[in-house]
Amino acid sequence: MSQISNRPVDWEYLVTQNETRLYRAALAILGDPYEAEDAVQDAFVRYLEKAPSNLEQPSAWLMRVLVNGCKSRLRLAWRRVGPLPETLPAPTPEERDELEELFSLPPEDRAVIHLHYYEGYSTDEIAHMLGCRPGTVRSRLSRAREKLRKLLAEPAGG
Repeated sequence: MSQISNRPVDWEYLVTQNETRLYRAALAILGDPYEAEDAVQDAFVRYLEKAPSNLEQPSAWLMRVLVNGCKSRLRLAWRRVGPLPETLPAPTPEERDELEELFSLPPEDRAVIHLHYYEGYSTDEIAHMLGCRPGTVRSRLSRAREKLRKLLAEPAGG
């Protein structure tokens, strides 16, 4: 147990319990494994620098910081999403096909789908993370589900 910014933290535990889910969320939002790694590292650095001393849910705080960092990265002019990398941590071909479909969605839709279905956050929690209204999150979820439904219904090859 070490002390960071006047609060006791089991840093190793915090990182090991959160790094994979943060990475998957960042990858779902950004679509690039290197940027996702950088976004996760940035979130942990922000935790060290700025997390409140009375923080009760570090995991939720980290996810909110990560999502905001990903949104900032998406606004950068030089950023371009390329094809889905071969090193993506999707163990089965079926999961890989689903992720390909997910990456075809706009970033704001990918974010709500990932946070809701993969991370289990409610629409209110996602709205708080993204800085929008719960109704906006529900609309994005509905729109993204419809797009995915159409994409998954298309025969292979278009």
